[in-house]
Amino acid sequence: MSIERGVRCSLLAASLILSTAVPVMAQRTHALVVAGLSGDPAFRTRFTTAVTATRSAAIERWGVADSSLIVLTEDSAAFNGRSTKENIGQAFVTLSKRVAPGDILLVMLLGHGSGEGAGSKVNLPGPDATAAEYASWLAPFAKQQVVFVNAATGSGDFVPVLATPGRVVVTATRSAVEKNDAEFLQFFTRALTSDDADADKDGRLSVLEAFRFARTEVGKSYEAGNRMLTEHAVLSDSVVAARIAFGKRGSSTNPKVAALLAERQVLESQVAALRTRKSTMEAAAYEAELERLLLALAEKSAAIKAAGGSQ
Repeated sequence: MSIERGVRCSLLAASLILSTAVPVMAQRTHALVVAGLSGDPAFRTRFTTAVTATRSAAIERWGVADSSLIVLTEDSAAFNGRSTKENIGQAFVTLSKRVAPGDILLVMLLGHGSGEGAGSKVNLPGPDATAAEYASWLAPFAKQQVVFVNAATGSGDFVPVLATPGRVVVTATRSAVEKNDAEFLQFFTRALTSDDADADKDGRLSVLEAFRFARTEVGKSYEAGNRMLTEHAVLSDSVVAARIAFGKRGSSTNPKVAALLAERQVLESQVAALRTRKSTMEAAAYEAELERLLLALAEKSAAIKAAGGSQ
């Protein structure tokens, strides 16, 4: 095998690893969590529990900075303010100034949904924001890795309105007709806040792992209660969902390995950012830059291994 062919084979292997088995590591993770109107004490408790657990996971498990985490609920005294339409819109504006190209942005809605198509919504204090308005708020994040999760009942119509290449949309139901009390929220929250859904046990949770875990657990719950399944969760793009993951990348007590890991993380962030610019670049320029970065990644991984690292 020639040296050139060997290099290209290595590049292909690295590319396959980056696009499937190992989620691309973004520079930073940001999150907006919105809980709508609960309607009664039982739902209020459920929503508060989910919000609190997700916020803790974002800070403690994913390393999200306080300035990159906005939590809005129906209670004006809790977290970052009330979940009004105005505050949600402002939260997107605030995050648009902080989320860099290649970063991950998680948007998670929970509550009671209704409506149809672009007019679908989650009930909020005051006027409700529609799926079309969420789509407009997300428009400035075309160069970021966006994960939009609507864990509310009757949320399925959000998918065709918000889905776009490179973005992951998750809904608790497949249509607005599925309005019964949904169990998806509790199991998706469990996936985000524990190690239960980490199927490959790599210490990081991909969106696909979280979705599959929640959907499976919902099915088990209905089966255990001998009930007809009345909610069918939807994932818009399983390929992108497998690539985006939450969690802190492991480090090392060996200074040399730790430095190499940090350098590889920078390269992974550059790959993620490059992929968001693909549609704006000449094909040859994109391929050349991708090849350069993948080769650098392969060399960095080899250096980590040679230094005694296992990451």
